[in-house]
Amino acid sequence: MKIVIAEKTSPAAIALFREEAGWNVVTADDIKNNLPEHVHDADALVVRSAVQVDPALLAHAQKLRVIGRAGVGVDNIDLDAATKRGIAVMNTPGGNAVAVAEHTLGLMLTMARFLSRADQTTRAGKWEKKSLQGTELRGKTLGIVGLGRVGLEVARRAKAFEMELIAHDPFVSTSVARDLGIKLASLDELYAAADYISLHVGLTPQTANMVNAESLKKMKKGVRLVNCARGELIDDAALAQALQSGHVASAALDVFTQEPLPKESPLNALAESGKLVLTPHIGGSTNEAQEAVGMQIAFQVKEYLKHGVIQNAVNVPSVTHDEYSEMLPYIALAERLGAFLAQAVEGNLEEISLRYSGRIAEWKTDLIRNAAIKGLFNQLPAEKANLVNAASLAKERGIKVLEIKKPEASGGGAGNVLSIFAKTNSEEKVVKGAVLHGSSPRLLAVDDIDIEAPLEGHCIFLRNRDVPGVIGRVGTILGEHQVNIASFALGRHEKSGAERQALAVVQVDGDVPDAALNALRKIEAITLAKSMKL
Repeated sequence: MKIVIAEKTSPAAIALFREEAGWNVVTADDIKNNLPEHVHDADALVVRSAVQVDPALLAHAQKLRVIGRAGVGVDNIDLDAATKRGIAVMNTPGGNAVAVAEHTLGLMLTMARFLSRADQTTRAGKWEKKSLQGTELRGKTLGIVGLGRVGLEVARRAKAFEMELIAHDPFVSTSVARDLGIKLASLDELYAAADYISLHVGLTPQTANMVNAESLKKMKKGVRLVNCARGELIDDAALAQALQSGHVASAALDVFTQEPLPKESPLNALAESGKLVLTPHIGGSTNEAQEAVGMQIAFQVKEYLKHGVIQNAVNVPSVTHDEYSEMLPYIALAERLGAFLAQAVEGNLEEISLRYSGRIAEWKTDLIRNAAIKGLFNQLPAEKANLVNAASLAKERGIKVLEIKKPEASGGGAGNVLSIFAKTNSEEKVVKGAVLHGSSPRLLAVDDIDIEAPLEGHCIFLRNRDVPGVIGRVGTILGEHQVNIASFALGRHEKSGAERQALAVVQVDGDVPDAALNALRKIEAITLAKSMKL
């Protein structure tokens, strides 16, 4: 394994990679200006916020499996490009939550007690006690927009200052808010009630410029605003105007739409007013936080490379180690069923539908779904689908993917059953499977015919009219062509009749010669004979 750590990180994190025998760890000191060259044969790339992981850089990456971001924001990583290449992108949410929360409270105290101006005037030989008389946080209402990890840490600390807490977050339970003494409210209610407003949401189309001329008018006159989340949440021109008019008493910003803050920013005109506190995106920059996120991303990347466990990924569903271990046999089952189906079906794929029965219907099934798509796609040499990019590839190719979940157990005497349906421009086919004996993926049915067969190795899939003599002739032909049979699974329609159909999955010890397949196809009763590799 080759690990490229493109930016300065915790020595302990580097040591975590280096303790693995045979792993080549390249650090920022080794890279200098040759990152594309080092990424060429890397399995993992670890970055912070400075390195731009764009399509140009990724074009050099021939083996890259995972990108680890030591921090939360992934603006410097092109997620679409990474996903299309099947590269998992992980971040470290919560690793610097305490650091950012403490910085938020520090900025609030700075505004309440005019600490920046007090420092400047005292250094200038002035003693402006009267003009520097501030206010207490105690008894003031803090409006928290976003109760994620950072927002909750801010709430806990603000509670110690005896502040009243109001928050807006449609994705947090009332019980969590109630336990912390937080009143949940709409944004407009929060704007109208808060003496301080602190932003702790990510950037989405809904949150971009959420603090604008209209929303600022809804805020209480004299409000103080803190932003340690994303610069794009605030319309700088609208904020500057509100500060100049006095509607907003002061603002403290640690993040900006453009970083470093450009000289032409409307905020710079307020530099001498004392109404604006600016810090250079240092909310998460503490020794403890940097150590924590460095170690966290190193552990996550290592777990992915060694065991395939996807944690805190932003472009693929995340699972815990225990969840992944339990799910792994079904990921294998889905991929084998997908591969079987791809080799059994004819025509151009248009739709894939997965049906989960039993306890697996209650799981996070995204990885199982992606494994099935991977199995279907990877029978074509041009495709390079994996658990990261499978769904993206299907969407890109206009293939509809559906999932149906029925928690009750059903079918074949197995509690957990997975069915995969494929529709092409010429036919429809469904296969059903289960995991038996803890880890053995088994085929249970093809279309409406029950047939139990192992999903592994080389096999021959046969469809024939249910008439005497077929099995014997198949065995004779394979023997004549030196093809050794490992197992022979049979299935047929339950209803009898002259045209009753039967299936066979013949597991063999190696590749099946074309001559053997052609001979099988000449048997009058056989309507389909295909060689498969699972």
